[in-house]
Amino acid sequence: MADIHPFRALRYDVAQVGDISDVVAPPYDVINEQMQTELYEKHPCNAVRLILNRTEPGDAGADEKYDRAANFLMRWVNDGVLFRDREEALYVYHQEFDWAGQHFVRKGFLCRVRLEEFGKGKIFPHEQTMSGPKADRLALIKACHTNLSPIFGLFPDSDQAAQTPLEAAISEMTPMEATDHLGVIHRLWAVTDRAAITETLEVLRETPVFIADGHHRYETALNYRNHLAETGKLADENSPANFVMMMMVGMSDPGLAILPTHRLVSGLPDITSDQLIAALAGLFEIEAVGEGAAAMQECWDLIDADGGQDVFGFGTTADNKWVFARLIDGSLMTELAPDQSDAWRDLGVSVLRSLVLEHCLKNNITGADPQCTYVRLLEEVTEAQQNGSCQLACLVPPAGMEHIEEIAGNFEKMPPKSTYFYPKLLSGLLFNPLDQ
Repeated sequence: MADIHPFRALRYDVAQVGDISDVVAPPYDVINEQMQTELYEKHPCNAVRLILNRTEPGDAGADEKYDRAANFLMRWVNDGVLFRDREEALYVYHQEFDWAGQHFVRKGFLCRVRLEEFGKGKIFPHEQTMSGPKADRLALIKACHTNLSPIFGLFPDSDQAAQTPLEAAISEMTPMEATDHLGVIHRLWAVTDRAAITETLEVLRETPVFIADGHHRYETALNYRNHLAETGKLADENSPANFVMMMMVGMSDPGLAILPTHRLVSGLPDITSDQLIAALAGLFEIEAVGEGAAAMQECWDLIDADGGQDVFGFGTTADNKWVFARLIDGSLMTELAPDQSDAWRDLGVSVLRSLVLEHCLKNNITGADPQCTYVRLLEEVTEAQQNGSCQLACLVPPAGMEHIEEIAGNFEKMPPKSTYFYPKLLSGLLFNPLDQ
């Protein structure tokens, strides 16, 4: 079982900071330089100064920004900008948003979860991680000794029994509320009712947890715990650093939306639609759709309506043409990914990476060395093609909850950026101290 607990969070005092919307921030990995500046200017105590402190002129080295983040955190605690809750709580967290003409409310709760090495317990990753972000996050956690952003965890809960007692407990409570830069409304309640907490934890007693988002932060928390253990600074199994702050959402929650992450491919010559079709010949059934943004939208509509993992949209920048492709022979995937399961090999992003990019293009397009960047919006695809920053745009179907559960349950990891859970969890609603 995953070992889940209430905790005493550190959070902003609204009497000091005013509107919580001014001090919260998106996760660090979606903040670009322009947004970082905007968040800095929004409020002197915005959480961006903690999660993504910027390099300043005169810094003696790369570690200065981490030390500066730690100093901000310490100062805000000392000045009462941040306060520690007196009672342990599970923190109910709702996110209300619109997407593609539909209205959603995603419901879950924030808690402390005991860290486990992957493959040795009931916590399962589903995506691969990269060393650079983990080194950055480890330097930050070593400086701040605090979970500054939550991990996003999913758990099987077909009847929503874990969330129900918490929803009853908040029925007459006023939430803390923030609205982010995308218009998503975030609401938070602290539930200290012991009966409600006990009932929720009892439902989760035998439940596995699948990490939806925050793999780098989870592995960083593991590395930090191991670092403390190796240096003799981990007192016992109940030391705070043995745990990590996590948002828990039931897989059956009606507000849970998984969106695709599309690929923009560079490192290719200026290939045309005809050259692409020739490179994919025999493996894909291909339908020419048209030119420009309208054809791209039509490709996406075909993918969305199909609902399978074997359909793709490809746009060649050189001639501005789009085609809809359906896999008809995936037998090569066994050879290209021999150590993976059938479920992994059938995943759309796996087919795209292993079969299309690494096999078809490299073997059939002279000089091809495909490199991917990742976008979520079709408008971003259009912009990239208009400015010529990619030679090929690839629209991919989103993975489903069943894919995550099966592949992660096999202790496999999907290719990077296989899923995008919208909206992101805010940083700054709660912090979890690890040194007390």
